[in-house]
Amino acid sequence: MTSPIVFALDFPSVDEARAAAAEVAPAVGMIKVGLELFVHAGPAVMSVGRDVGLPVFLDLKLHDIPETVERAVAQASHLGARLVTVHASGGRTMLRRAVERAEKEGGTLAVCAVTILTSLDDADLDDVGITVTRRLPAFKSVPDPRAHTTLAAESLAQLAYDEGVRWFVCSPAEVASLRRVLGSDAVLVTPGVRPAQSASGDQKRIATPEQAIRDGADWLVVGRPIRDASDRLAAARAISEAAMSAASSKEGAS
Repeated sequence: MTSPIVFALDFPSVDEARAAAAEVAPAVGMIKVGLELFVHAGPAVMSVGRDVGLPVFLDLKLHDIPETVERAVAQASHLGARLVTVHASGGRTMLRRAVERAEKEGGTLAVCAVTILTSLDDADLDDVGITVTRRLPAFKSVPDPRAHTTLAAESLAQLAYDEGVRWFVCSPAEVASLRRVLGSDAVLVTPGVRPAQSASGDQKRIATPEQAIRDGADWLVVGRPIRDASDRLAAARAISEAAMSAASSKEGAS
């Protein structure tokens, strides 16, 4: 069974990222290159994935006019990325053209839609004017009681799914809901994962690896709990084993 852990290479330099990726490669299934590292090193950072034999999740969270995003997706495909993130809030046309361009390029690249960032909560959505009010079918005047973050994530995920997206980023708080809404063919990537007793940092909607897997996550993005550990490989193995154990238990119960 492949490890469902995506190790986030949150480092300021390629040398540091490459060393850390090599250290934990036996215990993770993918590495993630985010904005800090990509802005620092550019496309050259993709060599880290080739060096350690792991697919690269290019987490750039593209959000622009459809033409610009489509062209960026083409470049991500040429670089050999396995995933590239786009904001689902970019709209139907942007999402559709991103998916179509990835397919046209003929590689292994998948477009992964980001729903609601794990650093945001209901108050943050209110601040930026994102409100989603759903009505229960039988009672038009009764609002859906769930959190705005959950409703917004569901709405954005459904929009992206309708336009051909099959990979999604969502927080642990929404993963069970998105699994119900999107079904079994959606691939859910969950950041904000923290082992028990770990600090939450700037993440507001978090869960343990076991809980995220039980709720329906396929991949777990983990950065600081591995990056900042005194023994990174041991930390990665512990998190990976916990996640795979939860997945095996879930499969056995189904």
